[in-house]
Amino acid sequence: MAQQVVMPKQGNTVESCIIVEWNVKVGDKVSIGDVICSAETDKSTIDVESTVEGTILALLFAEGDEAPVMEAIAVVGEKGEKVEVKAPTVSDGKTPPDAPAVQEEKAAPVVSEPIPNQTAVGSSPRARNLATSLGIPVSNLSATGPKGRVIERDVLSASSQPLSPAAKEAALKEGILAPKVGSGIGGRVLASDLAKTEAVASTSSSAVVEGTVTTIPVKGVRKVTARRMMESIHGTCQLTLHAFADASALKRLRAGFKASNPSLGLSDVTLNDLVLFAASRTLTQFPAFNAHFLGDKILQFSSVHLGMATDAPRGLLVPVIRDSQSLSLKAISVEVKRLVAKCKAGSATVEELSGSTFTVSNVGSFGIEAFTPVLNVPEVAILGVGTIVLKPVEAKDGTVSFVPHIGLSLTMDHQAVDGADAARFLKALMENIASIDLLLAL
Repeated sequence: MAQQVVMPKQGNTVESCIIVEWNVKVGDKVSIGDVICSAETDKSTIDVESTVEGTILALLFAEGDEAPVMEAIAVVGEKGEKVEVKAPTVSDGKTPPDAPAVQEEKAAPVVSEPIPNQTAVGSSPRARNLATSLGIPVSNLSATGPKGRVIERDVLSASSQPLSPAAKEAALKEGILAPKVGSGIGGRVLASDLAKTEAVASTSSSAVVEGTVTTIPVKGVRKVTARRMMESIHGTCQLTLHAFADASALKRLRAGFKASNPSLGLSDVTLNDLVLFAASRTLTQFPAFNAHFLGDKILQFSSVHLGMATDAPRGLLVPVIRDSQSLSLKAISVEVKRLVAKCKAGSATVEELSGSTFTVSNVGSFGIEAFTPVLNVPEVAILGVGTIVLKPVEAKDGTVSFVPHIGLSLTMDHQAVDGADAARFLKALMENIASIDLLLAL
């Protein structure tokens, strides 16, 4: 009897995974534990193992498709066993000549195989149905699905505010892609908005772009990051405060650690490690910033699970230093290096990349003094760390000296905390950094 292999659940926050590569094809034999495909979450790449033994009867997703977790991705059974296979269709509604036939067995799951034709183009049935309901012409969409097909996520990425009945009819009839926001109440797209869009499209299409144009599909970590950044901006009320903290103690300690006896294991402690240590201690003094904002409630955490924005080959990842408030500086430094190494190798687990309560993003190595970090929702705040620069400081006797200062940028969600509270938190962090040697003694 045919059984399904489902996409395993990867933590509480992962809703779907992108099929990167199938290791099997229809007709192959598999055993329990065999890796049938590799899949990419928004955080890492995983191997999906078969949970049943038998012959691959059908693959439900093609490479590049996004498969929801806990839903079937393949069907395994006895060789020759019949399952209902829904033939793939192209945009004209016809079945490709090399598509599999339909078996009339209603009890079996509905599955489909990837189109073998390398030049196949068109759209999936789900994409066409969704596009029709939203008033979006499929012919105008950018395709990111396998073999150049328009799939459901392509429709969703082009979706706009609701269209009026007249606008929806006109958009489908004329093949016009509606703007994201219209001039109607609440941003509703009206028929008049379509006319404006058509005029703009006509003007832009007449321009000639010289040189080679490279098309890069937005998928995987890049696609998820883009979606989350947009959700962060549109779903929160972000305010950023900028300041500079005296970095004299940071530099002095860093130099001392670098010259210390190697047996102490302190020579690799970095300026970033020191800032993370200071942030972990400051957050225990201001629990309102070690929190998640969920709209109708705020969750404050006693443990500081410090997220650390990391530039990895696959894109931006945020590994988590758990219970950082109870770790020593050396322990934080060791954990940072372990997590960064796993991110760069692509082996970080979902658990290591989820559950942060506050995030730190350090771009100081690029010479950036200050910037506006985007909230890692649902976190209440994120700290941006810049480079160290010399700032003129006037002493009590009127003399001016140049003192090294490190840039700090705190972005907070004004829905959850007030600006004055953010200023107090940032001021306390500045003081803790300036006296980091004393903070280490506590």
